[in-house]
Amino acid sequence: MVMFFHVQQELDCINSSGDILGKIRFVPAKGEYQFFPDSESVVLTDEEQASISQRLAALASGEYEIPMQDDD
Repeated sequence: MVMFFHVQQELDCINSSGDILGKIRFVPAKGEYQFFPDSESVVLTDEEQASISQRLAALASGEYEIPMQDDD
């Protein structure tokens, strides 16, 4: 299981043990959301990868969104 927590304009992806796996960010140059591992040593289980892929698909379809921050 992966939990998703909104921080600024990103989603922290945290596993059930409380370890941060990485972040989901919107990449304007590509016009899509992408997952960025917390470090090169992060190895995702099949379940974690499926959960993150499902969230990326839901963000792309508009089912979920990451609120944008207004610093004005």
